Amino acid sequence: MPLQFVVPFVLVLDFTASIVLGGNNREHIDWREIKPLLPFSAVGIILGATLLIRLPREPLLTGLGILVAIFGLRTLLDSHGDKPISRFWAAPTGLTGGTVGALFGTGGPPYIVYLSHRLKDKAQLRATFSGLFMLEGGLRIGTFLATGLLLQKGMLASLLAALPVMALGLYFGHHVHLGISRRQLFRLIGLLLIGSGGSLLWKAWM
Repeated sequence: MPLQFVVPFVLVLDFTASIVLGGNNREHIDWREIKPLLPFSAVGIILGATLLIRLPREPLLTGLGILVAIFGLRTLLDSHGDKPISRFWAAPTGLTGGTVGALFGTGGPPYIVYLSHRLKDKAQLRATFSGLFMLEGGLRIGTFLATGLLLQKGMLASLLAALPVMALGLYFGHHVHLGISRRQLFRLIGLLLIGSGGSLLWKAWM
């Protein structure tokens, strides 16, 4: 599918999943960590949506593949220090996450790296990440509606077909989350990101 179709499609699924997870775990959300990210995310979303409409497919997929693979390797190697990083990092994180999210539909890696350096509790990290995506995803949905990206032919039918599968994934993912440690969780995320990055590079150039 064209990247201009896939990105808003994935956004709606992400946003829906965030509402479910955030609603079920709202008592664990640390709103103090979310607030500094949002203004810079808004700027990044506008920039990313503009680039998504104007740039060709191959450079976009290549950039995304490299970015995702780097974050995956970093997560797999667990290059996280124990000391919390400064909240000043919220500015570049929000800008990068918003841009990448609007451009590729996958703004999660910058946010998860930042939040995992700020929050050590596994449940709090997941809930805060979901809460952030509820708000940030809402901004992206508004932007994509304004640009017409969410009004493309076939979008509604694709979403209706995908939502039951997403619900099944949430169910199994929740049970996996309860049964593994924080370190195991990050290893799994790292492997999935590396595989996704390699797949995107293959699709871009093969």
